[in-house]
Amino acid sequence: ADARADLTFPQQVGETADINIAYCPERVLPGQVVVELIKNDRVIGGMTPVCSARASELYNIFLEGECVVTNSRTAEMCKLTENSFRDVNIAFANELSLICAEQNINVWELIRLANRHPRVNILQPGPGVGGHCIAVDPWFIVAQNPQQARLIHTARLVNDGKPLWVVDRVKAAVADYLAQTDKRASEVTVACFGLAFKPDIDDLRESPAVGITSMIAQWNTGVTLVVEPNVKHLPSVLAGQVKLVDTSSALKEADVLVMLVDHRQFKAINPDDVKQQWVIDTKGVWR
Repeated sequence: ADARADLTFPQQVGETADINIAYCPERVLPGQVVVELIKNDRVIGGMTPVCSARASELYNIFLEGECVVTNSRTAEMCKLTENSFRDVNIAFANELSLICAEQNINVWELIRLANRHPRVNILQPGPGVGGHCIAVDPWFIVAQNPQQARLIHTARLVNDGKPLWVVDRVKAAVADYLAQTDKRASEVTVACFGLAFKPDIDDLRESPAVGITSMIAQWNTGVTLVVEPNVKHLPSVLAGQVKLVDTSSALKEADVLVMLVDHRQFKAINPDDVKQQWVIDTKGVWR
């Protein structure tokens, strides 16, 4: 507004403004962006009713889903709410995996059985939460409402704490391996499978797998391998710390295997092929 004094904006003159401003949260899945951009319903929150109407006109040019109109404040909160809801549900699954590890219960079997209840739908646990939405958006709600957003805050802490738990499990596996072999710590090879924040994409933003791999590499005095079929180059945080290899090399060379991302290539690995190694499977791929 300051840069274009010749134009009027909704916050200045309301519905007679030259410029119309609206907020429309994106709801797209990496790898399916164009399809979901067209198919999904969209929330349109204009600063004025005219802004909402004009934004709806624009989206209806290509949108096959429904345009649902509200105000801009509610539309912005809708985006944060959607991702916070998902974060809380993932946190329940991740916390359940911690409990099951302590109680010597197979969390994957437990969730499968519990989900046979017609009104129960527990998500699958993992090494944490990544991406530029789910791992970030809840903090905006917590920052503005610290006293009220206790569940949302706790979920963030649970999910952010899961990578450290995974690293501790890897350390325990290496210690167990050393106790049962004649190797020294400097001779142990650890292979981490996956760096992306979700399966079958090349997006590493906020990925817990990257952080876990970095912590393992810094701690491990032996060799740390990484298998990530969707990238050709390592991120800078891992450069010089790990070696990027293919799946067959990792299976052949590693003593300890750490499953972090359930890429389809990893799901194709026969569980019998990893029975000779120590395995930390955060995704239940080799269960």
